[in-house]
Amino acid sequence: MSNRIAALIFWPTAVILVSCATFYLWSSSQARRAGNSANAAEPPGQNGSGADESEGGTRPTEPTSVRCVRPRRGAMERITVQVGSVQAFEKVNLHAKVSGYLKTQAVDIGDVVEKDQVLATVDVPELQKLMDRNTASVALAKARVLQMKAKVAIAKADHEASNAQIVQTAANAKAAAAWVSFRTLQYQRMKDLFRTSSIEEKLVDEAKERHAAAIESENSARAAIVTSKAHSASMAAKIELAKADVIEAEAQVKVAQAELERIQVQLAFSEIHAPFDGIVTHRALFPGDFVRSAGEGGMPVPLLTIQRTDRMRVIVQIPDREVPYTDPGDPALVEIDALPGVTFPAKVSRIARAEDSTTRLMPVEIDLPNPKGRIRQGMFGRVTIILDKAIDQLSIPSSCLVGKAENAGGTVFVVRAGKVFRAKVRLGMDSGTRVEVLKGLNIDDEVVVQPPMGLADGQDVNAIRIEEPALARSTTKGR
Repeated sequence: MSNRIAALIFWPTAVILVSCATFYLWSSSQARRAGNSANAAEPPGQNGSGADESEGGTRPTEPTSVRCVRPRRGAMERITVQVGSVQAFEKVNLHAKVSGYLKTQAVDIGDVVEKDQVLATVDVPELQKLMDRNTASVALAKARVLQMKAKVAIAKADHEASNAQIVQTAANAKAAAAWVSFRTLQYQRMKDLFRTSSIEEKLVDEAKERHAAAIESENSARAAIVTSKAHSASMAAKIELAKADVIEAEAQVKVAQAELERIQVQLAFSEIHAPFDGIVTHRALFPGDFVRSAGEGGMPVPLLTIQRTDRMRVIVQIPDREVPYTDPGDPALVEIDALPGVTFPAKVSRIARAEDSTTRLMPVEIDLPNPKGRIRQGMFGRVTIILDKAIDQLSIPSSCLVGKAENAGGTVFVVRAGKVFRAKVRLGMDSGTRVEVLKGLNIDDEVVVQPPMGLADGQDVNAIRIEEPALARSTTKGR
């Protein structure tokens, strides 16, 4: 039974396999016949692909199409593209000039402050006491000035009294002289009467004694005059001494006043004021912390840092070869990485006019208005400065160069009579999109743009001339 079933399966399968093999052999035979018929119908020397067998079996290719431009004059600006870093227009670290404990601090990081606003105060009670003492010293010195001025007045009064004494003694001297004259006449009369024995000798002696007394009175009066004059001179000297004491007292007032003002200045330093309108960007201490005076040396920590941010500085380092062309007022475009898609037109505000001896770079500053505060210190980006126009010099697109330009030399492809040829050129400045050609091309040359891979020297090409946009002519920056 099993043998019968195996026979029923085997023979139909064998018949099917034989039929398939027969059909495959017949189909292959028909395909070969069709190919031979087609080859017989083709003209001599050609195969089914249309290639010339006499030329090695390949058909001539069409010339490669290339795009060409002509060098242009004045098509590029002398520019420099450098990295720029943003700094605050003004920045100050606020230190305390006096040591003490931080009493109050009215601001914090990010707060907007106004000029002369009190930001913090330092507690310095010892300075307050010292100011009270110096205030009293000023009052004492002023009182001493009044005392010295009173002594001057007293000395002047004594001087006037001594002058009056001189007048009085002079009058007494005159009176004594007159009395001497009278006693002299009286004495002479008595002597004459005694000679005539008209009077006794006793009366002559009395007259003589009175005459001598009158002479002594006159001498005393004259001595009193000398004494009065000496006293007057002494009073005059006392006046000058009293005036000198006044000057000294007034100087002591100035010394005491200066010391008082010094303490007042130190007390004023206990208040930290904002030097300009700006923003607090750093805070180091809190109320209760000890504040060290910046005048004590060492490395005192600043209480606060204030930055002026309504205007920012963009610092650019210009390389040596472009320094001669950089001037204040040159147009510039600032692009900041943190603000993509935004370009800030500006001008060069100031230049250092000197290169760093180590880096051979010259610092240049560009001011940027920042009314909304979007630009922050520490940002950086790319700055393009238009230094000059290259009006009379030829230039070509940078994409014309073949390979990498080195040592101011480069290579381009030039189309002449339907063929391309390599040409060595000497290059000048490079704006990134165009390059200046100093030597090797003329204005009528056709230069290949973006030469295709495999382009060979002397190869036939189909040159397609492309026109660049018209130039916006402008004058060269004056120098």
